[in-house]
Amino acid sequence: MADSGRARPADPDAADSRTASPLTVRKRTQQSPGLRPRYQSSALGHCFKKVTLTKPTFCHSCSDFIWGLIGFLCEVCNLMCHEKCLKTLRSVCSCMTPSVVQVPVAHCFGPAAQKKRFCCVCRKHTEGNTALRCEVCELHVHADCAAFSCADCRRCHLDGTLEQDTFPHHWREGNLSSAARCEVCRRSCGSSDVLAGMRCEWCGIMSHAACYLSVPPECTLGRLHRMLLHPACVRLDSRNFSKMHCYRITESHELDNSDDVDAAVSKDGQLTASESGKQSLKVFDGDDAVKRSYFRPVSILRATRNEDVVEAALRAFYLPDDPQDYELHEVGGLQRFHSDDILNRNGGPDNRSSLRDGGDSWLLRAKPRESEVIKVHAGWPRLSAAFIRVSISKSSTASSVLTEVLRELDRQEDVSSFSLMEIWMSSKQVQRQMLTPQEKVLDKLQEIRKLSLRQMNQTRFYVVENRKWAVQVSLLIGGLPPLLTREEYAHLIQEHLTIKSHLVNISHYYPSQGAVGLQISCFSEAERIYMLAKDTSVNSKMLTSLVIPEIMLNSLGEDVCPLLVFVNPKSGGLKGRELLYSFRKLLNPHQVFDISNGGPLAGLHTFRQVPRFRVLVCGGDGTVGWVLGVLEAVRHKLVCREPPIGIVPLGTGNDLARILRWGPGYSGEDPHHILVSVDEADEVLMDRWTILLDAQDMSEDGKDNGFLEPPKIVQMNNYFGLGIDAELSLDFHLAREDEPDKFTSRFHNKGVYVKVGLQKISYTRSLHKELQLQVDTHNVPLPNIEGLIFLNIPSWGSGADLWGSEVDGRYGKPSIDDGLLEVVGVTGVVHMGQVQSGLRSGIRIAQGNYIRLTVSKPIPVQVDGEPWIQPPGHIIISAAGPKVRMLRKSKQKQKKSSAGPKDGRSESPSSRDGGH
Repeated sequence: MADSGRARPADPDAADSRTASPLTVRKRTQQSPGLRPRYQSSALGHCFKKVTLTKPTFCHSCSDFIWGLIGFLCEVCNLMCHEKCLKTLRSVCSCMTPSVVQVPVAHCFGPAAQKKRFCCVCRKHTEGNTALRCEVCELHVHADCAAFSCADCRRCHLDGTLEQDTFPHHWREGNLSSAARCEVCRRSCGSSDVLAGMRCEWCGIMSHAACYLSVPPECTLGRLHRMLLHPACVRLDSRNFSKMHCYRITESHELDNSDDVDAAVSKDGQLTASESGKQSLKVFDGDDAVKRSYFRPVSILRATRNEDVVEAALRAFYLPDDPQDYELHEVGGLQRFHSDDILNRNGGPDNRSSLRDGGDSWLLRAKPRESEVIKVHAGWPRLSAAFIRVSISKSSTASSVLTEVLRELDRQEDVSSFSLMEIWMSSKQVQRQMLTPQEKVLDKLQEIRKLSLRQMNQTRFYVVENRKWAVQVSLLIGGLPPLLTREEYAHLIQEHLTIKSHLVNISHYYPSQGAVGLQISCFSEAERIYMLAKDTSVNSKMLTSLVIPEIMLNSLGEDVCPLLVFVNPKSGGLKGRELLYSFRKLLNPHQVFDISNGGPLAGLHTFRQVPRFRVLVCGGDGTVGWVLGVLEAVRHKLVCREPPIGIVPLGTGNDLARILRWGPGYSGEDPHHILVSVDEADEVLMDRWTILLDAQDMSEDGKDNGFLEPPKIVQMNNYFGLGIDAELSLDFHLAREDEPDKFTSRFHNKGVYVKVGLQKISYTRSLHKELQLQVDTHNVPLPNIEGLIFLNIPSWGSGADLWGSEVDGRYGKPSIDDGLLEVVGVTGVVHMGQVQSGLRSGIRIAQGNYIRLTVSKPIPVQVDGEPWIQPPGHIIISAAGPKVRMLRKSKQKQKKSSAGPKDGRSESPSSRDGGH
C-alpha cells in the first residue's frame, strides 16, 4: 500500500501506538491551515473531535458509561471514547483496517439475521433488511458499508500464494454479549450498547481492546480443537473461484452488487441534507465509480474551505490521506477546486454560487506525484517488521523495487527468482496480479488511483518467490445417470462439458450416486467446467458442481478426530439456516456442508482419506436416513468406513434423535454446547434393515389412480408402516407439497397431523384380509387391525412407546442393536391417539429378524416418514449388512463445558446471533 507525500501516522504494527496529546495536535494543525483543530491518533488513524453528549453514551474502548457532557468522537468511523481512554486506545479506525490485515481473505456476505448488531465499518446499528453478515466470520456491515470493509476474513485453508508458519489469533472487534469476560483482566468486556471488545474467531477467547495484545499470540483453537480441521490441514487451489464457490455457499442474487458504493437518495430523487444551511454533494472516487454512477454523499456548509470539502470527501471514502494531496474535479467539466474559499472563489462575487450552479457531482482525484513511498510485504513468514518501505520515482520499475526489497531482507538470490505481486483486498474477492519486471510502479499506482481511490487504499504489494507448483483443482460433478461404468461417465462428461482430456482426469466415480470426481490441472479449465456444469442437464436432470478441498493427512494431529457436519437448511424453518451459519463460524467451513447443495456425497468425498472422523447430521429422520443410505453405498471408498453419527433434530418426529438422547427437537440450544456434547458422546451400534419391494403386476385400479412403484430396495432405520399410519403420513406429505411455505414450524406440522387424523377417524380397511405375514419362516395370523408397524427403535410417531413397557415372557426387551424387529398393530386412529397420549400401547404381534409380507391390494406404506402407495406383491425385510455406529449423548450434564478460561471460549458466537 502506498504512502502519501506527507508524514503519515505511524503504522499500527509500529512499537509506539500511543495517542498524540491534544497540545501536540493543536501545534500540528496550526502548521497546516487546511485542517481544523481536532484530536488525531498517531497510530490508529482516528480523527477525534470533542462533542457534547445529549443522551447516555458508552465508551467503545472500555465499554463503560461516559459520565459528564464531553466525549471524543472519531469523525471517520464514529468511535466514541473517554478522554482518559485516548492514551490506551487500541481500536484501529476503519480507514486503517487494510494496513493491519495479516493474510488477505475475502468475505462471504449473506443477509443478516434481524437481531441488533453493530456495523464493523461505521459502528452504527445494522437493524433492517439492508444488513449483511459474513457467513464464515463475525463481520456485520451495512450493505453500503460492505465496499469499505476489506478482505480480513478467517484463513481456512492454504492456497500456495502466501505462506504462514504460525497460526495467530484472528481478532474481530465487537458484537459481544454483555456477559463476556476479558481473558486478561477477567472484567466484563462485552456490550450490547456499542461495538466494543475483541474476540478470536477461532478459539473464541475475548478481551478488552486495551488488553488483547497481552494474550499469547499463537491460537490453540480452544475447546473444539480435537474436532476442528486446522487451516494448515486443508489445501485448495482457488485462484479463479470466489469464497462462495470454495465454501459451497449459495449466493443470494440481491447481494451481487454489495461491493458497490450506494448513494443515499431521498424519495424525490435528490440527495438529503441532514441539517438546514448545508449542501449535499455527490462525490465519486474514480473513473470506475463515475461509469457505474456509484457515489458517496458529502454534506457540507455552504461557506466551507475547499480543503475542508476535500477532507470531508476523504472521510466519506474512509481514506486516511492528507487533503493537500487531493483535489475535486467537477464531473463532466474542467472546473476544479483549488485552495481558496468556496464563497469567495478568486475573490470575485460572480463566482460565489459556482458550486451550487455548476452542479453537485464531483470527482475526487489524487494530485500527480513525482515520487512516493510504498510498502512491500514479504510473501513468506518473517520475524522482523511486516513490510519494507521503498521510495519510488517515475523511473522505478518492479525489478528495481525487488532489488531494493531483497537487499533489505538479506536475500542473496537472483532478482529473476522473485516477482512483485499486486493484491487488491476487496471484501468479496482477493484479486492477485503479477507485475512484469519492466513495469513502472509509479504509473501503476496512478492508474489504480485514477480508476478508484478506494481500490488504491485496499491494494497491497508483496514480494513472492517464482515457484511452479502443480495445479490441482478437484470438482465433484453430480446429477449424472446412476449405475454406469467409468468409461460411460467419461463419455458423458466429454459429450456435455467438452473437457480437455489432457488436463482433466476422472479420479473417483460413484455409480450408485451418479457422480464423478475430477482432477483438473489448469485453473481456467476448472473454472470453465465448474460454471458450465451448473447450466447443463443430462437426461432432463440438472448437473451439480462443487469445489472440493484437499485434506492433508500428514498435518492432522494424532488426537484430532474432525467432525463432518451436514445441515439441512430446509428443516426446522429458519433454524437450519442459522445452524449452518453458526457451525461455519465455530468450525472450519470446509467441514460444514449444506446437504441441499450436492447431498451427503460431497462431504463424504471430501473426507474419503481421513482415517478417523465423526459425522453430525442436522435435520429430521429423513435427513439422517439419507446420510446413512449414501454412507452405506460409498463406504467401500472411504478409509474410515464406519464413522459414528450424531444428530441435531430439526424435523417433526425426530424419533431416532429421541432414543439417542439428542432431544425431541432443536429449540435454540447454543451450537457450541452441541459440539461439546458431540465430542463427549458415547458410541453405540444400531441395526439397519433392507426392504425389498418385489411388486407384482400393477393392478388396473392402480394405474388409473397414478400409483407409481417406488425403488425396488429401500433402507429402513426407524420403522416401516402399512395401513392407517402410512395413509396419515401420505396425506400430510401431499399437503406439504401443495403449500410448502406453511410447513415451517413443528407446532403447525403437528396440527396438520391432528387434522388429517380426525378426518380418518371412521376409517376401516380390514388389513388382516389383505396381508399375509411371515416372521422367521413362521406364518403369523393377524388380528383385526387397520395398521401394521415394524419397529427398529423404541420410539414411534414423535416419541410414542408403541411396543409398551410391560414385561412379556414371549418377547425380549427391544433394543436398537439386538438384530430384531418388533411387529405391532393398531386398530385405528383412536387407538393411535391413545398410544400418542400414553394411555395404551400397540398390539404386540411378533418379534424376529426376517419378515416376509404378501400384499393383495394397493396399500399406503411409509419408511421412516417417507410415504407412497405400494402395489400388490411381496415385501421382504432383512438385516442390511453391518450395524451402523451412532453417537448417543452422554447422560452426565456438562457443567461449565465451555465457560472456563482454559478451554478458550466463554460463549459461542451463535448464541449472540439470534434467529434460533
